[in-house]
Amino acid sequence: MHHEFWHQRWQQNQIGFHKQEINPLLERYWPKLSVNPGARVFIPLCGKSNDMLWLLAMGFQVVGIELSPLAIESFFADNGLQPSVRRQGDFLVNEIDGLQIFCGDFFALRPTDLGEIDAVYDRGSLVALPADMRIEYVSSLYAMLSTNVQILLIAFDYPQHEMPGPPFSVQREEVESLYAHWCDIELLNSENALENEAHFKDRGLTRMAEQTYRLVVR
Repeated sequence: MHHEFWHQRWQQNQIGFHKQEINPLLERYWPKLSVNPGARVFIPLCGKSNDMLWLLAMGFQVVGIELSPLAIESFFADNGLQPSVRRQGDFLVNEIDGLQIFCGDFFALRPTDLGEIDAVYDRGSLVALPADMRIEYVSSLYAMLSTNVQILLIAFDYPQHEMPGPPFSVQREEVESLYAHWCDIELLNSENALENEAHFKDRGLTRMAEQTYRLVVR
C-alpha cells in the first residue's frame, strides 16, 4: 500500500470504498461514545467521506487527514465549499469553520500537528492497510491520543484468502492484539455485510461480517 497505489486509485476514480450516503453505523453507534458537542473528532485516512459533514452538523469539530489532494479537492467541490488553505509543517491544511483536512502522509503526523483530540472515527483506515502497516498505524495513533479518548472503529471479518484487500479482513482477535494493551474494547455490533454490499460477493466472498467497536484509551 505505497503512496502511488492510493494516488492511482483516486486518479482513475477507482473509489468503490467511497459512499455518498452517511454511514448508518456511524449514525446508530456514535451516541454510544457519549462525546460532547464541540469535541474534536479525528478521522484518519478520511478520503472525501460525507461522514465528516454529518459530524460537523452534529456540533463537533472535525479533523481529517488524507493523502490524496484529489480526494480533498473533490470533497469541497462536491459540497460547494471553498476552504482556506495554509501550510503547516509537512502538510497543507484545508479548512472551513469547524473542519480541517490535512493533506499528506498519516505516518508523518505528530501529536503537535493535531493538538488535543477527544474522539476518533475509523471507518476505513485500519481495514485499508495490510497487516504490517496496521501495526505501525495503531502505534502512531497511540502516540496521538490521551487517556479517555474514545474510538468508534468499524472493521470487516471475512476469509482473507477469498479476496485480496483492501479492505482487509481484521478479525476480533487482531483488534484485541492491536488495542487491548492500551484500550478497553467493546464490540457493539456484528452484522452480515454481504446483504448490503453485494459487490463483495462478486469478488468471491462467501462470508463477511461488519463489526463496530467502541474503544476507550486507558
